Amino acid sequence: MTDHSILTWSPAAVVFDCDGTLMDTERHWQDARNLVFREFGLKPPIGFAARAQGVHYTECGSLMARETGKPELTYDMTHSLLRNFMDLVDADPVTMPGAAALVGLTTRHLPLAVASNCPLEVVESCLRRAGLLGHFNHVVVAGGSLRPKPRPDVYAAAAKLCGVQPREALAVEDSLTGIESARRAGLRVLGVGPRPAGRTAERADLWVDTLSDRKLVSWARTWITEAGPPLG
Repeated sequence: MTDHSILTWSPAAVVFDCDGTLMDTERHWQDARNLVFREFGLKPPIGFAARAQGVHYTECGSLMARETGKPELTYDMTHSLLRNFMDLVDADPVTMPGAAALVGLTTRHLPLAVASNCPLEVVESCLRRAGLLGHFNHVVVAGGSLRPKPRPDVYAAAAKLCGVQPREALAVEDSLTGIESARRAGLRVLGVGPRPAGRTAERADLWVDTLSDRKLVSWARTWITEAGPPLG
């Protein structure tokens, strides 16, 4: 689907990623990783931030330990990473530009869900602190039988909970990991943020710099028209 053709389509449900899409938390993950490296007296490997984006925090902790030659510290670094991240978010919960407005525009007309690699308590805490949690019908996270992104599980489960076929749902994502997950699940994809290099970026149907993009907001208003009267 091209940029032009997706603008003539209306989703029956919207599934948002959380980190870097709804919440400005990528910087918190970066700061948390740096705090963990310092805590254990280690230096971040070159290019580590890019490799860690969108990765499940347990996999990130393992990657941190492995790439610094300290695999025996995997458990301790993973738990320190999550603890530092939650402390940073609690101190500074910030939404991404346009996120609150887009959610508020669509929440009464379409089922909305979140699909994340973060633990449930982290996602719900972030969204609650930002005043967004009550807008979402479902919050789906990796864990148990649901494998983390880039596997399709969380997006497939979110679409099912929203009562729609995957092809009828729109995923909103900022990372290549998340885009691959949504595509594998069969959702159409809106990429948000600076467009990354690489062929995976081409798997998004449309890219916008922010969720406040005028073209996106105009398109979202047509979803409301197509969806009919408010839900509930």
